[in-house]
Amino acid sequence: MNFFRVFNAIVLWAIVIFFLPKKSFKRYLPVTLFSSSILLIQSLLNILFKWWKVKGGTKFLIFDDLAFIFGPFFTINLWVFHFTYGKFSLYTLTNLVIDTIFGFILNPFFQKLGHYKLKNMNSFGLFLFYYLFSFINYGFQKYYEKPSTSEELISISEFERR
Repeated sequence: MNFFRVFNAIVLWAIVIFFLPKKSFKRYLPVTLFSSSILLIQSLLNILFKWWKVKGGTKFLIFDDLAFIFGPFFTINLWVFHFTYGKFSLYTLTNLVIDTIFGFILNPFFQKLGHYKLKNMNSFGLFLFYYLFSFINYGFQKYYEKPSTSEELISISEFERR
């Protein structure tokens, strides 16, 4: 199972490195790091609230969480922002589809494989967390790209010169 996780992360990162434009990577890296940080906090809270369990104890739980966060989650987040940012309805629809697939198709499949087991959370709760979280990510990106006051003043003064 560990081979699959590492291989999955390597393949997804290779696709990002070779195909995602560097400009998009730089532009959406902050929101992806922000959202990855939130998932790291969720993983820490999982130790207290026992939302899911991984065979092998805390060591394997941490490895699995990191492999997911910095593998599929990180890379897919970059691609979703690359293709949909600035088109809010497309962004929300894309996240709805991805989170539905993850929550109701991939989640039961991964549990059946023994990858993890949800305990104090169900598929709907997992879906809802990720889908609502996508709105926070979008807001973060909007705020992050908001022009500073000095940039606005430069734009206004350039406009006035014309």
